[in-house]
Amino acid sequence: MNQPVDVDPGAPPPGEAEPAGRRRPRGSYSKGRAKRAEILREAVRVFAESGYRGGSLKEIADRVGLSQAGLLHHFASKEHLLAEVIAARDAEDMARMHVQDERVALHRITEQVRYNTTVPGLVQLYTTLAGEAVAEGHPAHEHFAERYRSLRGLLRRAVAEAQQAGEVPGDLDPDATATTLVALMDGLQIQWLLEPDAVDMPAVFETFLALLRNQRDTA
Repeated sequence: MNQPVDVDPGAPPPGEAEPAGRRRPRGSYSKGRAKRAEILREAVRVFAESGYRGGSLKEIADRVGLSQAGLLHHFASKEHLLAEVIAARDAEDMARMHVQDERVALHRITEQVRYNTTVPGLVQLYTTLAGEAVAEGHPAHEHFAERYRSLRGLLRRAVAEAQQAGEVPGDLDPDATATTLVALMDGLQIQWLLEPDAVDMPAVFETFLALLRNQRDTA
């Protein structure tokens, strides 16, 4: 394992600009971005394996060959790092669900629910951080607000496309249905984390989607 190393002691603290007249060596910025990306990759792995409480800055720092102080040169605090981990994870999730045919998103989101059962550590991190992020000023507050807006928009369009195709009842409110689907996913995750053997997330979610389609047949 690499020995921990510290960052350039003359570098400014996170969030501060370089002093006037000082030029950093060419390539320093790109190296910093590369190291930051490496930290995020390892942080995702650590929290996927160990969860919110078990994942530590020390383990992440050890994996990328930095001291904890060196790691925090790239992120202002553990909370900021956690927010970035969730943002990276969400970017991958949303990429999987964004497709040309919006109706397929309803099927893709079921696949996402199934995938989440394979990464309980990240689900725990997400659920815990989502609760903390409701506080104004939390590093992840704006990310979660934007995440929910984006996900509701994706599902709203998916429901509307499915209505046009005659797959779900036309009298359903796409906005309300999208919000309900998001609430169902988050609520299922909490119950599953508490009792993983008692709650089958994918099965419950698929049951709800089947109910939506069956309403079309009984309307």
